[in-house]
Amino acid sequence: MQGTVGDRYVVVDCGGGTVDLTVHQIRLPEGHLKELYKASGGPYGSIGIDYEFEKLLCKIFGQDFIDQFKIKRPAAWVDLMIAFESRKRAAAPERTNPLNINLPFSFIDYYKKFRGHSVEHALRKSNVDFVKWSSQGMLRMSPDAMNSLFKPTIDHIIQHLTELFEKPEVSHIKFLFLVGGFAESPLLQHAVQNMLQGRSRIIIPHDVGLTILKGAVLFGLDPSIIKVRRSPLTYGVGVLNRFVEGKHPPEKLLVKDGTRWCTDVFDTFIAADQSVALGEMVKRSYTPAKPSQQVIVIHVYCSEKERAGFISEPGVRKCGTLRLDVSGTESTAPRREIQTLMQFGDTEIRAMAVDVSTGRTVKASIDFLSH
Repeated sequence: MQGTVGDRYVVVDCGGGTVDLTVHQIRLPEGHLKELYKASGGPYGSIGIDYEFEKLLCKIFGQDFIDQFKIKRPAAWVDLMIAFESRKRAAAPERTNPLNINLPFSFIDYYKKFRGHSVEHALRKSNVDFVKWSSQGMLRMSPDAMNSLFKPTIDHIIQHLTELFEKPEVSHIKFLFLVGGFAESPLLQHAVQNMLQGRSRIIIPHDVGLTILKGAVLFGLDPSIIKVRRSPLTYGVGVLNRFVEGKHPPEKLLVKDGTRWCTDVFDTFIAADQSVALGEMVKRSYTPAKPSQQVIVIHVYCSEKERAGFISEPGVRKCGTLRLDVSGTESTAPRREIQTLMQFGDTEIRAMAVDVSTGRTVKASIDFLSH
């Protein structure tokens, strides 16, 4: 693949638990990257196929039996899921041969004790006609049966990708990288190719399961390769503002020493999905509500919403605290100024509070990706 300045690409990281999407654009001759769309995804990893297989077993053998078998024979349950995993990898769009899944002897034996009849009898009596019993002690699944286990998970991924490609900032995507362990699935590859319909070139790297690990190592060696990120959340601090009638809700009114304050105000430093350059700094200045304060406490908050008015709103949570000790210091200024700064690094936010009159500083770090 030869990428040039301005090219845009999507990375679809298909793991066991989740599928995560990120959009980058190649910038500058050095090949640095700009994140056009913040990492997003959902619980659509390959474990969803295991869940569908378990539901199928429950339909054939009964939920009560499967629940008991998992408790009473945990090692055999693991063996069964390992056997399913190996056959899961053999599922492909053009496959015509059935897939055989080995049932552990303890499954067959425990079922007979639990129900009083054989596994073969259960399969004959069930309404699942696309799963048969093999005389070799295996479940024989038709290719369509196996494909149906993939369908809910793949449908979720395709829906998520379709919604992504409809976003204005994700137009003119040149490449789509399919990576992660689940990306090895021919069924998923086929579905993504059908969804793209030639709009973007799909690239499935060699050793696709190791691609994310390699990328993590390279990023660790040179974090500056991604120069611009999209903020995953809205970040700000909780402050007191002068209460304004008609603007602020009455329940937020606090009267202290004759001054009317509005409490719990969320003062935004950066909004969700806003582009942030590596090393960019946002600065705010505040004045303590009381000149005699000995300790200045500033709480840092985050929210998934682009706009948050108050720290008490649903979805707003505290992600850091700055505690600045100003005891034993005198300020000659009529109003003490406390500067609060947020600097956006490669994967973390560095928050800092400075007492301007004395130069005292306190710092904190907030994980940029996990909060």
